[in-house]
Amino acid sequence: MSQPITIDALCNRLQAQPGAQRYLTAIAGAPGSGKSTLAEKLADAINADAPGSAAVLPMDGYHYDDSVLNDRGWRPRKGAPHTFDVSGFSHMLTRMRANQEPEIAVPVFDRSIEIARAGARLIPQSVRHIIVEGNYLLLNQPPWDGLAAQFDLTVFLEVPLAELERRLKARWSDLKGDDLIAKMEGNDLPNARLVATQSKPADLVVAHF
Repeated sequence: MSQPITIDALCNRLQAQPGAQRYLTAIAGAPGSGKSTLAEKLADAINADAPGSAAVLPMDGYHYDDSVLNDRGWRPRKGAPHTFDVSGFSHMLTRMRANQEPEIAVPVFDRSIEIARAGARLIPQSVRHIIVEGNYLLLNQPPWDGLAAQFDLTVFLEVPLAELERRLKARWSDLKGDDLIAKMEGNDLPNARLVATQSKPADLVVAHF
């Protein structure tokens, strides 16, 4: 059963991990739950104590490009589980854990243009803590269900659906009427419900972040 934890206690737990080997922590949760914010906050806190020892690896960097989504008729569902390169992401987690390269370039999703930018972040070999964040890190459906074994610690952000809906509406404030309904009811909220109901239990839960 997942155990509740505060953000400060989670940070302390990561900082207290013994040994020198690389440590992968998964931050999972629904769209709008605050995964990116929490991951960056944890990395910043760890780096404040030990500079250069933590970095964030975002799952969103493995979105298929819009050209692929358009060709397959998937563009309206961008962000759903089938719109990601799961195998590529899994291989990156394996590289991160092996930590045999001087540095690894990872893609980062640029929300301002809704496109993943290749090689947008470099993670050097000296980084010990990799904070991995994404919606489907614990999704109990293939091929996503093979990812959980890659993580040393898993954390789930538990946010009420009503609050998620409020945050997602604010994210898409430029959309109105039918366009907003299509985005929310046709994609974001189904994805949020999927994450809430079909994710494997995490080691720890952060509530109401």
